[in-house]
Amino acid sequence: MSDFPTKARVVIIGGGIVGTSSLYHLAKKGWTDCVLLEKNELTAGSTWHAAGNVPTFSTSWSIMNMQRYSTELYSGLAEEVDYPMNYHQTGSIRLAHTKERMQEFERACSMGRYQGIEMEIWTPEQAKENYPFLETHDLEGVLWDPSDGDIDPAQVTQALAKGARDMGAKILRFTPATGVTQKDDKTWIVHTEKGDIECDYVVNAGGYYAQRIGEMFKPYGGRTVPMMVMEHQYLLTEQIPEIEAHVKETGKKLPLIRDVDVSYYLRQEKNGYNLGPYEPNCKAHWVDADDAMPEDFSFQLWQEDLDRIEDIMVDAMARVPLMETSGVSSVINGPIPYAPDGLPLIGPMPGVENAFEACVFTFGIAQGGGAGKVMAEWIVDGHTEWDMWSVDPRRYTDYTDQDYCNQKGMEVYGNEYAMHFPRHEWPAGRDKKLSPVHEMTKAKGAVFGVYNGWERANWFAQDGDDTSLEATHTWGRSGPWTQRIKEECEAVRDGVGVLDLPGFSRFNLEGEGAAEWLRGMVTGGLPKAGRMNLVYFSDDRGRILTEMSCMRHAEDHFTMITAGTAQWHDFELLKNDLPAGLSLTDHTTEWGTMIVTGPKTRELFEGLGTEADLTSGWLTHQDAVVAGTPCRLVRVSFAGELGWEVHCLNENQAALYTAITDAGAKPFGMYALDSLRLEKGYRAWKGDLSTDYSLLEGGLGRFVKLDKPQDFRGKAAIQAEKQQGIKKGFVTLIVDAGDTDAPYMSCIWKDGEIVGETTSGGWGYRVNASIALGMVRADLATPGTELEVEIYGEKCRAVVQEDQPIWDPANERLRA
Repeated sequence: MSDFPTKARVVIIGGGIVGTSSLYHLAKKGWTDCVLLEKNELTAGSTWHAAGNVPTFSTSWSIMNMQRYSTELYSGLAEEVDYPMNYHQTGSIRLAHTKERMQEFERACSMGRYQGIEMEIWTPEQAKENYPFLETHDLEGVLWDPSDGDIDPAQVTQALAKGARDMGAKILRFTPATGVTQKDDKTWIVHTEKGDIECDYVVNAGGYYAQRIGEMFKPYGGRTVPMMVMEHQYLLTEQIPEIEAHVKETGKKLPLIRDVDVSYYLRQEKNGYNLGPYEPNCKAHWVDADDAMPEDFSFQLWQEDLDRIEDIMVDAMARVPLMETSGVSSVINGPIPYAPDGLPLIGPMPGVENAFEACVFTFGIAQGGGAGKVMAEWIVDGHTEWDMWSVDPRRYTDYTDQDYCNQKGMEVYGNEYAMHFPRHEWPAGRDKKLSPVHEMTKAKGAVFGVYNGWERANWFAQDGDDTSLEATHTWGRSGPWTQRIKEECEAVRDGVGVLDLPGFSRFNLEGEGAAEWLRGMVTGGLPKAGRMNLVYFSDDRGRILTEMSCMRHAEDHFTMITAGTAQWHDFELLKNDLPAGLSLTDHTTEWGTMIVTGPKTRELFEGLGTEADLTSGWLTHQDAVVAGTPCRLVRVSFAGELGWEVHCLNENQAALYTAITDAGAKPFGMYALDSLRLEKGYRAWKGDLSTDYSLLEGGLGRFVKLDKPQDFRGKAAIQAEKQQGIKKGFVTLIVDAGDTDAPYMSCIWKDGEIVGETTSGGWGYRVNASIALGMVRADLATPGTELEVEIYGEKCRAVVQEDQPIWDPANERLRA
């Protein structure tokens, strides 16, 4: 083929809406020498049979951003690329049956308002006025989203493809990728039956085939793509005269209905209805050898199964009785891919340099426009405008075997519209990673949560406490855990507490020149041997990439410790820039960590017969023997009290934990730790610490050394920002909250204007107050400023605190 491209900057594998959107956005950024490969025709996979709904609603800030961008892109795309499209922004009425659902709506409405989406809370009567066929007698209220609607999936995909082609990008249909080869310089050769294409970057946009495509990358450090495939069906009714008459009378389509407490959407389709249920008794496909994924399922569907959705159909007909007047004209039942949390994979391919993923989209039409923007930013700029950790493929690590993916995919599908309460832990796919003392903590009443696959105690129940899942179905602060968290915090305040903390990400860095290389990676300085400190990594914009604890053993020997969820993200941050001669190894699964903290901690260790130097100061570490067991004592405490982290090999942890608890330390959990760290103003990764903020905005200037000779990443941007001044400032707030504390991304108001957002919040049991950490307009980040924090629709008075911890502001207890 004379026109077959043998070279390209980027090769995208997959021709659905996400692949074409990625190609379009790369071309928009000037990368026009890119190629998309599609094994069949464009839209042949999930895009072909998608219903085409385009909501903006989400309780995830980043997902809402992405979906909002899609609506803005689609509204002008037809004119921009000169391609006709059917895009109807009818608005949607989202129904609430309970007070808790209304609270969720209030939160989403607030987030939408911040992003410029004019969502509104309506009464049932207002819903009836705008949708005369709707039964509203049993509703608490509704959420109105004027930007919601539907689009023809094939048309929008073809429009994006036309736009990309017009800018010079190439699309090769009926050209499946048959393999990839990575060259020594980390560039790629993508193999097809028509020839090879050399390129700098490869993108897996394979939809429900993404796992199969991912296998090509395993020889170069890849892993099995964490996903499964669900059977999703929706039905179309025959035409209904009353709908046709309504359209003629009003000149517009009916709004889309989402009855999220029953789990379906109902949309006008021509002059009939499209009913799309997410049924609890759902069905997975291609999950075992008897039901293997075919080589090609293009433009194919499965047999309908209306019995499975009968209950939802009956409920929808009661909600809109007009449905009963029409029969079913057709049923569409096709494959939809699911990641374990229902969110797509967009970003760097874990373990593989110069490869990316833009796949496993459950709501690909709604998210496709924004996904293409995000993908192009990752490739061209090396970062994204919005922090997109919620969809970063590296959020999953080695616990996501196929059994886990199947269990979680089924769970997510069956609970597609479920509320994600702050104390609720989903039960499927559990016990993938267990601490050596898991059974001990379980016997003491531990109620567990999952952190990067590891089971950690959230709180410790006593006999008679309600530990049911139903008890967690609340946005409120109070529950069976409240008194127990209070008692755990008080034990840390007054005595000694112990927290088993499995899964701390732990990397060993050594080799001649390691210190000098690390100085050029971090924004600040390094500790001396025998000491540790926090180090920060920024991106090119001076924004916060990550935080690590840096423990120095010798001139060129370090242990880097970071958040459990950051394991693959942070390891790659170090590995991808690692020079020859240095060694970086991951020891996360070999070591355990316990936080032992409280004013009587020193006495406890003395009673256990340790020969360690217990007078050693804050931020020191030493090898020690405690109760006859070797370990490393690290003089830090995320709880903000006198204490140590006790690091030991897994085989030694049971003996240590037994000795420490037998000596009187009270077990405490992650909920108590979160409360304790808020009182100290300690930041949490991907909440308070994210690429949405610069280090200077985050109040981390003391960890930046602009006068050091090393040209660390982001140095120029931080210098410029320091000269120009920050736009936002980090604050700690005391909030006059009611029964609920401020969740992530609650709006902060001043004089009727949104001036910032919370990044985390909770109750401080030592200071007996509701605390929020957040970012506000820089001129308002001064102590004593009165603001308002919007918590589930209620504006609560909040006061900016001094730039110091609320609890033990001089750190006297911490350094005791």
